[in-house]
Amino acid sequence: MAAASLTHKSIDINLALQGGGAHGAFTWGVLDRLLEEAWLSFDGISATSSGAMNALALVQGWMDGGREGARAGLAALWEAIARETSLMRWAFSGPGGRTAETMLLGLTRYFTPKEINPLDYNPVRKIAAALFDFERLRSQSPVEIFLAATRVRDGRLVLFDKTALSLETLLASTCLPQLVAPVEIGGEMYWDGGYAGNPAMEPLLYRCRAADILCVLVQPLERAEPPRSVREIEERVVELGFSTTFLRELDTLWMAKRSLARTFSLSWLGRRLKCLRLHMIEPGESLDAYSAKTRANARIEFLRDLRDLGRNSAQVWLGANASALGRQGTFQR
Repeated sequence: MAAASLTHKSIDINLALQGGGAHGAFTWGVLDRLLEEAWLSFDGISATSSGAMNALALVQGWMDGGREGARAGLAALWEAIARETSLMRWAFSGPGGRTAETMLLGLTRYFTPKEINPLDYNPVRKIAAALFDFERLRSQSPVEIFLAATRVRDGRLVLFDKTALSLETLLASTCLPQLVAPVEIGGEMYWDGGYAGNPAMEPLLYRCRAADILCVLVQPLERAEPPRSVREIEERVVELGFSTTFLRELDTLWMAKRSLARTFSLSWLGRRLKCLRLHMIEPGESLDAYSAKTRANARIEFLRDLRDLGRNSAQVWLGANASALGRQGTFQR
């Protein structure tokens, strides 16, 4: 138990949850550990792709059974992901033991989603329909929720708040254009939110009350060594494509905070920015052993390994930073 819990002071924080396919199981572990702290509650959650699924599982479970319900909801989500995608692995397995991950990644270089997946099979649809009560989430969620999607026609970030939660908005946030057709909502087409905001902190700044924002990432902020092989270069390009918007937003917030540090007469936004406290849990070197291809690996053993990595990262972070929550930021850019 973290030291701050001994004070019994309740603290509300906002969560920004990054997406990253199966690597989102790292976030499962982080959230699972945070939910063990009775003094810690959540005001708002901004989430993208697999982060969006984690967000809804947490809130649905919380409504069903409090903290333990939230932990059970997250476990049920990732167990369902493993079950559903095992069917896809079986369908795509080929001679010589080629895995579904390798085949799918290869096919996307030469075929459109309609050609690869003519029936538009999407395991997220079945999983979400079984686990989430969207009507109840819209009307009763105790947490502000914002799901990020990318509008196809202009690449702009679109945020669906809890009043707009639906199966379709979740599918939009998780829509990988290489594998499934774009999701249509209100006459607009949407792809995975990772291209425009992964995660987006804007709604946590403007539309939530808590001053603490904890970003949970599934890829490290920095790589110590530059990529050298063709595979390493390819994987780094994928990472950058899903993180540059977040890094730009992070830099903008950080510069705004520094410029306001010695200012006394401020607008509401100025005061909000000045008191904003940023925190970060990211995998660091713990995911270095896994390539970008493992984002398509949904075997339950692999997902549980990532969960355990996430729990350990959260434990280390709480031990070092729990007492700072509600008082000062712990992330320096």
